[in-house]
Amino acid sequence: MSLGSEYFDVCIVGASIAGNYLAFLLSNSNLKIAVLEDHSEIGLPFQCAGIISQKLTQLIEVPKDIILNQVKTAKIVSSAGKSIKLSGDEHPYIIDRIALDRLYYHKVKNNRNITYYLGEKYKSFEYRSDNDKKYVFVETSKRNIQTKMLIGCDGPLSSVGKQLNVKNKVIYASQIRIKADFDESEAAMYFDQRWKQLFGWIVPEGNHIFRIGIAAAKNVNYCFKRYLEKLDIDFGNKIDQQGGIIPYGIMNKISFDNIMLLGDSAGQVKATTGGGIVMLLTAAKYASKCVRLCFANRNFSKKFIRRHYEKPCSQTIGRELKLHFIIRLILENFSAKDFDSFFKIIKENKIEHLIYFYGDMDFPRALVVKLLRNQTVIRFIFNFLVKNPVIIFKILKLLF
Repeated sequence: MSLGSEYFDVCIVGASIAGNYLAFLLSNSNLKIAVLEDHSEIGLPFQCAGIISQKLTQLIEVPKDIILNQVKTAKIVSSAGKSIKLSGDEHPYIIDRIALDRLYYHKVKNNRNITYYLGEKYKSFEYRSDNDKKYVFVETSKRNIQTKMLIGCDGPLSSVGKQLNVKNKVIYASQIRIKADFDESEAAMYFDQRWKQLFGWIVPEGNHIFRIGIAAAKNVNYCFKRYLEKLDIDFGNKIDQQGGIIPYGIMNKISFDNIMLLGDSAGQVKATTGGGIVMLLTAAKYASKCVRLCFANRNFSKKFIRRHYEKPCSQTIGRELKLHFIIRLILENFSAKDFDSFFKIIKENKIEHLIYFYGDMDFPRALVVKLLRNQTVIRFIFNFLVKNPVIIFKILKLLF
């Protein structure tokens, strides 16, 4: 191997929740792990609306002080200003995202097998071999690292993914935190053709503080200004402001020789909401198991990683992410009239009880199946697709 390099079994690029949780899952494996983070502080800059389903507590142990609030109702507002309120058994949490990112960092930072390099930028990798055994040579802004496995957890514009010709489609988000008088038990979603790829949101953080933002493919600052005007919010009264990038679409290719992608870099994000915590935590468990198997079998091939990581992800969260994207394709083409018609169907057909019992912000399959048993819903969707045939081709391409 090359001189002047540091050796690790695993090199994780990115120390947000994805990278830190994976490091935690591998912390008892005796593997020597490096975690690279180009920011000097974990969790900064803050870039998330922070609304997560209760499944979070089924996947990980969440300290109570990370949960800031809990909402009971979702308010959906069309571009014409008409709205409907939906409630279910979900009651998602509003979390302190910075604290969540730091949670597993604090659990593993003193582990003798795990080394964090903060304020150190990943630059590139290349494949090399030693005695016919392939490894990955990583260059950072401060050192060279030799590793058996490289895990890209470096966000939607992943530098690791870029070298592998994996490119996420992205949308841009802008958000402020502000004191306001909205309902603190309600999360609101505002749909508009100007920011059709997602929606505008009002998320109650607690203590009369709200996170208000939008995400759009273009002109996000202009759209955000119009959105705040619509809400009669004075931008000058903001507590602080955040911006971010959200991957848009379905899960990308995530398995390569000696390399895996996880979290935003893998496109493991719901197209309906832009959230991905539950998805990436689920994927991280598959990734951890796969890493252990790779070392146990001394097999780091793309085929082996695909079988033990990408395939389980595709058969679980991958299917749900496709469904989220299909729902998004429909919603982003809804006109104000379509929203009004759909709201009317929900009210007149008493569909609220289906949403209450089957609504799931992460895994919507059960609710969709129930809705498609309703003749009025089927007729509405059929008529909508007939008017928008391009969506049919996109759905078929996605499924087949």
